Amino acid sequence: MQALVYHGPGQKRLDDRPKPTLTSPTDAIVRVTRTTICGTDLHILKGDVPTCQPGTTLGHEGVGVIDSVGPGVTSFKPGDPVLISCITACGRCEWCRRAMYSHCTTGGWMLGNSIDGTQANFVRIPHADTSLYPIPAGSDEEALVMLSDILPTGFECGVLNGKVQIASTVAIVGSGPIGLAALLTAQLYSPAQIIMIDLDDNRLAVGKRFGATDTINSAGGDAAAQVMALTGGRGVDTAIEAVGVPATFKLCEDIVAPGGTIANIGVHGKKVELHLERLWSHNVTITTRLVDSASIPMLLKIVQSRRIDAAQLITHRFAFAEMLAAYDTFSAASRTRALKVIVVM
Repeated sequence: MQALVYHGPGQKRLDDRPKPTLTSPTDAIVRVTRTTICGTDLHILKGDVPTCQPGTTLGHEGVGVIDSVGPGVTSFKPGDPVLISCITACGRCEWCRRAMYSHCTTGGWMLGNSIDGTQANFVRIPHADTSLYPIPAGSDEEALVMLSDILPTGFECGVLNGKVQIASTVAIVGSGPIGLAALLTAQLYSPAQIIMIDLDDNRLAVGKRFGATDTINSAGGDAAAQVMALTGGRGVDTAIEAVGVPATFKLCEDIVAPGGTIANIGVHGKKVELHLERLWSHNVTITTRLVDSASIPMLLKIVQSRRIDAAQLITHRFAFAEMLAAYDTFSAASRTRALKVIVVM
């Protein structure tokens, strides 16, 4: 089979690899039919994720069809269409029992990180019964790829951790795919104001189309002042960091209101300054989280009912043989206007 393989910082290649085999009774082998590229894959290629070693197949999102299952798998059989969660969970350990599946003692974020991932013709899924979800008949499978990671991440790490509430004020710093996912899911809680902040006017226009009440281009360096002007000088109740660089985290510190929450989503490869000399007295909460994917069943129902149109996040489609071109397009989003790309196997 073919797989997109990480060969060290800045190096990736479409290689021939052996088809994976079952190594545990609870494994399943899935024939991947659609996958995508995540901003986290780009962080890996920058060298920001040392747990991903050279020689690893990238990717942690996708849908497919069960090829084979181990004798311990009871919920799935060959031929079943499935959604692959980006998080592998045993469902039994202490962390899983607390719904912190990202910290599963024998799972967590494994795919495309510590084990081979989904950017391949086939992928081995450990703990298949609790790491795969059946796809309802008649589903838009391209839209469901957004449920592997991006929508649960925006929702869990941004909206839930950020304590978005009815009539609250929200700023999302970063109007890329993950920020837009937070925007889409934040609207489930009817905040009064959602401000999207980015350097890219095209992505800000998308944010406006997706439901943002206000947009700010931060290129001029006065984004914090603009947020204060939009909020009567008080700041925002929730500031969601959706980029993963020091400047965007500092902006969240600058715009959060007293009693507010900074919810970090971004993958940070460099240290960030925490300005407690200003924030210590402001009753501010700062949250961090790796997606647990516990919200997938709920979000699946919401996407099925079309309360959220997940397919609108997709801007480009490629055949698997064009995987390198897909990476080029996704990584040059300011030029290509890419959000999420779908790769059809």
